[in-house]
Amino acid sequence: MRALVIDQTGGAEELHIAEVPDPIRVSDEVLVRVMAAGVNPIDAKTRAGRGVAKAIPAFPVVLGGDFAGVVEAVPYSAHPLQPGDRVYGMGRVPRAGGSYAELISVSSLSLTRMPATLTFAEAAAVPLAALTAWGAVVDTARVHDGQRVLIHAAAGGVGHFAVQFAAYFGAVVTATASARNADFVRGLGARRVIDYTGERFEEVVTGQDVVIDLIGNAKDDTGTRSLEALRPAGLIVTVPTGSWPTMDEEAAARGIRATGYSVAPDARTLSVITRLIDDGAVRVHLDRELPLEDGAEAHRLIEAGHVRGKVVLRVAPDPA
Repeated sequence: MRALVIDQTGGAEELHIAEVPDPIRVSDEVLVRVMAAGVNPIDAKTRAGRGVAKAIPAFPVVLGGDFAGVVEAVPYSAHPLQPGDRVYGMGRVPRAGGSYAELISVSSLSLTRMPATLTFAEAAAVPLAALTAWGAVVDTARVHDGQRVLIHAAAGGVGHFAVQFAAYFGAVVTATASARNADFVRGLGARRVIDYTGERFEEVVTGQDVVIDLIGNAKDDTGTRSLEALRPAGLIVTVPTGSWPTMDEEAAARGIRATGYSVAPDARTLSVITRLIDDGAVRVHLDRELPLEDGAEAHRLIEAGHVRGKVVLRVAPDPA
C-alpha cells in the first residue's frame, strides 16, 4: 500500500511516500481503507525524535493517530461494523502502523461510525483532538455548571473542542488565543478571550476553578503562570508531556491540585461525541486539507503553532 513514512527521526523533510506492506488484521481488529488522516502535534514530536519515538519498533514507520475511512474487513460476520461502513477513530501509534496510509488495522474498541453530518476530511479531524479534550475537561476535571474554566490554546485542535465541551456542560469559559482568533473562540462558547500576545492572562484572570493547559511550560512558562490564575485547591490539567517536569511540586507549594492527561482510543466516548456533532452541539473546524504527499508541509504548519482547528491529510478520494 501507499503510505507516508519516515526512515529515521528528524525534520519534516524526513516524511516521504513509499510502498509498504498492507497491515495484517488479527483478533478483534477492523481493517479500514483510509480516506483522510488527522495531523496532530504528537505526530510532529514523534517524527522529530520526541513524543513516543522511543516506542518505534522499526523503520520505516507510518505515523498518524486518527483517521476516517471505510471498513474493509471485520473480525466476524455478526460484528456491529460491516464492510462499507463509514467509520472514524484512532490507532496506537507507533506500536502499530498509523493512519498516514491507505489501510489501517485497529481494535474494535478504537473506532465507531463517523458523524453523518461530516465529510471524511472533517471526521478525520475529530478523534484524537476531541477525545483528548473530553478526557481533560469531562473525565478528569469533571467540569460542570457554573465553574470558572480557563483554557489555553483555545483555537487549536484540542482547544477548540475543549471550549465547546466546557461551555456545553455549563462552565464560564475564559480562553487564551491570538487576536485574530478571538471571534472564532467566542463563537465556540468562550465568555472571554484574552489575547496572549498583548496581555498576561494571570494579571487579568484569577479565582479559576480549573485550568485546561494545552501549552505547559514549553512556551513562556504558561503552566507555571497558570497556577496564579487558580483559586486555592483549584485544578490544573496539563496535556503536553515533558514540558513541565516540576508541575507537581510547584502546584503543591501553592495548594493547587495538578495532573497530566494522556488520551486513549475509546469508541464509546467517541460515539457520544458523534451524537453531539450530529445534533449540532459541537462542530469541528478544518484549517487545511492537504494531499498525503504534502505531509511535510502539514507538519511544518503544526510546528509553527498557529493552526486554527485541525490540519488533515487526504489519503484517497471519497468513495462514490
